[in-house]
Amino acid sequence: MTALTLTPAERKARRSDAHHLEPVVMIGNDGLTPAVVKEVDGALKSHGLIKVRVFSDDRAAREAVLADLAGRLDAAPVQHIGKLLVLWRPIPPKEKAERDDRQPGPRIVKLVSFSKSGNHRATVKKVQVFGNERVTPGGTIKRAKRRLTSVKKQAGD
Repeated sequence: MTALTLTPAERKARRSDAHHLEPVVMIGNDGLTPAVVKEVDGALKSHGLIKVRVFSDDRAAREAVLADLAGRLDAAPVQHIGKLLVLWRPIPPKEKAERDDRQPGPRIVKLVSFSKSGNHRATVKKVQVFGNERVTPGGTIKRAKRRLTSVKKQAGD
């Protein structure tokens, strides 16, 4: 795989986004092991922009690690400063199987009831309403009614 390339403006934006990040992967004396590559790949999938700390004093070795990681994982090398490497890869979209028969889930509804005298504060109550329930104008929860359709509309369908 080839590494992604970034324009200087994109690289600058990614550097500023990565400024506050902490390193999520540490590479020790063993260098790039398959376990390290797997961890970096998982971090890129979940975060997109990551920092990697390399515990090596050789600058050329750190540059080689950055190039190797970017090439293997199809990521863009953003920055190499000291012992920190910054990599970026777009987060893949999550695939969700949509179900046609899915009903709406429970939702939280605020019920406000005002005092009868008007001298007291209104009470606010949060209530969980399920998919087969409705809130009446009076503030009570009832089972949802089927929507009525006229005989003419039923005949047209």
